[in-house]
Amino acid sequence: MARVHKSITINSPVEKVFAYIDDITTSPEWLPSMMEVSDITGSGVGQHYRWKYKMAGVPLNGESTVIEHIPNERRVIDSKGGVNAHWIYTFEPDDGGTKLDIEIEYTIPVPVLGKLAEKLVLKRNEREADMAMENVKEKMEAEG
Repeated sequence: MARVHKSITINSPVEKVFAYIDDITTSPEWLPSMMEVSDITGSGVGQHYRWKYKMAGVPLNGESTVIEHIPNERRVIDSKGGVNAHWIYTFEPDDGGTKLDIEIEYTIPVPVLGKLAEKLVLKRNEREADMAMENVKEKMEAEG
């Protein structure tokens, strides 16, 4: 299983950053390869939705369920389908701003992408995680 862990400090209150990440409809804005989320039901623990994601140019479909939801502190999501993944978001107050940690454990669909592509995909996913964090930071800080 592959793992990505990223942290960033955002000059915006925890409540605002959490609300943005918690609103799954915003994920295509900040998550570079997220193409679409749909069929959203519920909120908090048990929220469920379908997604379309592109990995190494290959479109993948799946669904996710929120399994832990502590407002302004933690959000955990299990995803299955084209990519099986476990997403952990941690939010901490940091000198008037927010320290955001994202940890993702996932399996690369080797039968779909091919064994040769696996190392390239790992590197690309690391870069995309950096981009995702920067996208959240830019959006939150631009809104003041």
